[in-house]
Amino acid sequence: MLDKHGIAKRIARELEDGFYVNLGIGIPTLVANYIPEGVEVVLQSENGLLGMGPFPFDGEEDADFINAGKQTITTVAGSSFFDSAMSFGMIRAGKVDLTVLGAMEVSDTGDIANWKIPGKMVKGMGGAMDLVASAKNIIVAMQHVNKAGESKLLPNCSLPITGLKCVKKVVTELGYFEIDERGFVLKERAPGVSVAEIVSKTAGRLVVEGEIPEMTF
Repeated sequence: MLDKHGIAKRIARELEDGFYVNLGIGIPTLVANYIPEGVEVVLQSENGLLGMGPFPFDGEEDADFINAGKQTITTVAGSSFFDSAMSFGMIRAGKVDLTVLGAMEVSDTGDIANWKIPGKMVKGMGGAMDLVASAKNIIVAMQHVNKAGESKLLPNCSLPITGLKCVKKVVTELGYFEIDERGFVLKERAPGVSVAEIVSKTAGRLVVEGEIPEMTF
């Protein structure tokens, strides 16, 4: 199985040269550490930054440089800072080529639930609503099952919806999936994970075509 760094590393392979990319809170922020060599992207943080770099080493943090999740970050040459109004203007105008988000649930039609669990305290919906409504391409980084071992890749989301039919790809600790009209299409297995295990842990419609390769890094 993949750990959270493995999930981020696999998603980083989906980055294309010249992309403007927004990284959500949680596992998605780790993608900044694994941008493939030779690929230049501009990372956008919704709190007002273009040109986010990888996480700083211990002792090199600057408390004034943070991402939307309040984690300390680094900047790269040519970075620019601006207010949230301009940041969301970029997002709503469709200037972001790719958004990587975490999720609590994803449906086999591409719906995503990632902002609220009923009965639990929530600080607010954050920028996810704007991102899923405006991004050209959305990849979800998430755990395949919850703490009870129940699938989080579902026929229908049970939690409050963030966006409908917007997710294109999903990477979990078990594999890499693309979503089309048939459901979750399994493209790659995580190292050491069998197709049978993925089938048993996926509640939504799952498409398995031919021999499924194991991920390589």
